[in-house]
Amino acid sequence: MSDLKSAKIAVLCGGFSEERDVSLRSGENVYQALKKMGYSAKKVDPASQSNWLSGYDIAFNLLHGQFGEDGGVQAMLSANNLAYTGSGIQASVIGMNKLLTKQVLVQKGIPTPDYQVIQSGIDYQGPDTFPVILKPIQSGSSVDLYIADTPEERQRYSEALVKKYGHALLESYIEGKEVTVSILGPQAQALPILELRPKNRLYDYEAKYTKGATEFILPATISEKEAQLCQQYARSLYQAIGACGAARVDMIVSPQKGPQVLEINTLPGMTDTSDLPAQAAKAGISFHALIEGQLKDAIQGPKK
Repeated sequence: MSDLKSAKIAVLCGGFSEERDVSLRSGENVYQALKKMGYSAKKVDPASQSNWLSGYDIAFNLLHGQFGEDGGVQAMLSANNLAYTGSGIQASVIGMNKLLTKQVLVQKGIPTPDYQVIQSGIDYQGPDTFPVILKPIQSGSSVDLYIADTPEERQRYSEALVKKYGHALLESYIEGKEVTVSILGPQAQALPILELRPKNRLYDYEAKYTKGATEFILPATISEKEAQLCQQYARSLYQAIGACGAARVDMIVSPQKGPQVLEINTLPGMTDTSDLPAQAAKAGISFHALIEGQLKDAIQGPKK
């Protein structure tokens, strides 16, 4: 498709996950921008519309969380030969699954905090070293993210996660600066690094989406060597899982251990407070250019 302006674009947003509200906000932002740029676009919510795949040339995927970024919608779009933004099935499955991501990180020699899979509240095997992080293996936007300082808290949070999700990921807590590196395809361009300083102890869902709950510092206050390593690790993980389009890699920069990679988000938010648009703007990429770049990536060919 040589003329994107003639394409009918479905802005996929809403969906079925706990991140529905964030998805709707991302979708509205992109939809309004597309209309201003003269594109033929329509917001499409799979949770409330039937035959939502019909009549479009490109899907701008902003369905966060379950179904939207775990390979589900990617499989449906691929099966219907519909071009779409973001990563393909393989990268989406790995990126949404924190355990699979950990395994790729270890295999590629990319530093990441020690971890263990928990399948019951008393499943922990290891030293009583605190604090520790507990989180779902498959969830986004830092939903149900906990920090435990005692064995009792570790057991309580483990049981809560196992009850809700069937398992949990326990991770060593790393003291340091929390940063995120956004990557843009097809050249795996690393954008300026953003530092996140939540007012509370954790950069959880509330800290992400409540105005004033987190201080954002761009560029991050880390050394040039640390920045180079962060961008190197982000590009390596992006390429290792076969990601496409835009993605974001979260890390902790430890004074003792250097950058430690936590996870990759293969479908970054596009809200007014999202990290990716801010990092792109710092690199001289406007919101409109960011959107058009993702559309161009979408029509490059089949994804993994």
